[in-house]
Amino acid sequence: MSREASGPGSGAGSGPAAPGASLDDACVKLAGRLADAAGRVVMRHFRKPMAVAAKPDASPLTAADREAEAAMRALIEKAFPTHGIVGEEIEARNPGADTVWVLDPIDGTQSFVTGKPLFGTLIALLDRGWPVLGLMDLPAIKERWLGVAGRPTIFNGKPVRVRACAALQDAWLYATSPQMFGDRDFPAFERLRKRTRRAVYGAECMAYGLLANGYVDLVCEGTMKLYDYAPMVPIVEGAGGVITDWRGRALGPDGDGTVLAAGDAALHAAAIAVLAGK
Repeated sequence: MSREASGPGSGAGSGPAAPGASLDDACVKLAGRLADAAGRVVMRHFRKPMAVAAKPDASPLTAADREAEAAMRALIEKAFPTHGIVGEEIEARNPGADTVWVLDPIDGTQSFVTGKPLFGTLIALLDRGWPVLGLMDLPAIKERWLGVAGRPTIFNGKPVRVRACAALQDAWLYATSPQMFGDRDFPAFERLRKRTRRAVYGAECMAYGLLANGYVDLVCEGTMKLYDYAPMVPIVEGAGGVITDWRGRALGPDGDGTVLAAGDAALHAAAIAVLAGK
C-alpha cells in the first residue's frame, strides 16, 4: 500500500492529515506515560557497565532495550488490550489491528552503549497503517517532541515550526551516517550532499526534532525500518514540514527504507529531483 504525500501547506511544507485531529486524548496521554516508563528504565542503565549482544544484523542489543520495550508494552496492554503492538525487540502482538503502537525503546543504541546522550525512545500510533501520533523522547537531555496529526508539534510543552529554506545551496543536511546507505542509495545521497551547504552526521533521531524546531533544513536517510520513521511523520508534518520516501511517497507500513524530510516544500521537491538524478 502506498499513497502520495500531501501537497504544500501554508509556508514551509505539507500539512498534517486531518483524521488524527479526533485522535483519542487517552492515546496521547498514554504515549507520554510510555516515554516516561521507558526513560526510567533506560536511564538506570545509561553510562553503567552493561553487556552488549549482537543482533543478526550486527547492531547492538542491551538489557535496557528489552526492559524498556516490555515496560511500554505492559502499559499498552492494560490500557488498550485490543490494540496491536509492533516493537523492535519483542515479537509483534496483533499487528493486523486497525490501531497499532510502534515502539523503538532505544533508537541509537550505539550512542547509548558508548555514553553519548543522543539516543531516544520512539513511539508511533498507526491508524489502519498510517502514522497519526509520533513521540520522540531523549531522556538523557530531557527533550521531547510530540506530533499528532491535525495538531501543531509540541517540543517540551511549546509549539515549534520549521524554517523556510527553498534553495539547496543554502540548506543544512543531516544524516545519521554516510555508512547507513547501501550500494543502491549511496550515489544518490552523495549527489544531494554535494548540492547542499553542509552535511552533518551523528544526531541520530534528534535530527528530525532539530528540523521541526527550525534549526536544520533536510534529513536524508536510508535503511530505515517502520519503528524508525513512523514517529517522525506527525512530528515533521505538525511543524509544517514534508516527509516522504525518496520518490515522494508518503511513509506508510511498506516503506522502502528511504526517508527525506524537509522544512520547506520547495526544498523537498528540489531534493527529490536530485535524488532521482534529474
